[in-house]
Amino acid sequence: MSHGFSLIFTDQPRLSGVNSLVMDSPPSLEHSEVTDKIIGVFYDVYNELGYGFLESTYAEAMVIALAQSGLPAVREVPVPVWFRGKKVGQYYADMLVDDRVLLELKAARNLESAHEAQLLHYLRATEIEVGLLLNFGLRPQFRRLLFDNERKKIRGNPWKSVAKVSA
Repeated sequence: MSHGFSLIFTDQPRLSGVNSLVMDSPPSLEHSEVTDKIIGVFYDVYNELGYGFLESTYAEAMVIALAQSGLPAVREVPVPVWFRGKKVGQYYADMLVDDRVLLELKAARNLESAHEAQLLHYLRATEIEVGLLLNFGLRPQFRRLLFDNERKKIRGNPWKSVAKVSA
């Protein structure tokens, strides 16, 4: 992908050595109990409504279904973008579930890298680390993205310009 981020499918450190060849249990994913439940709700909504509605229709259905499954969800969550201490932009993520997982909903033919980049940008601009990209397209699709807070720290002093650093 050209947006400079990488997909992370697990939050566990890479294992090495002979002992890593045998695992007693699969590694756990950050907030997996919530994301598993959200993905189940996503398929329930898709199976009930099918393909062809606007994204806003699916969003309302997701809020209802998530609430019925015990997960609080908030729509249109503000995502401010800051640069050198000044707010330079304002975006809105489709949904925040249980104050832990950002959802970006699509009603597109297929998921594209630009959709993933959008969600990664939202994760980068917030303290939320886990996001789900849910597509109510011709066939249901989802992507689970992680952008941990340690990786969000681009450099130690964000005020210092890279252009002024001598080689």
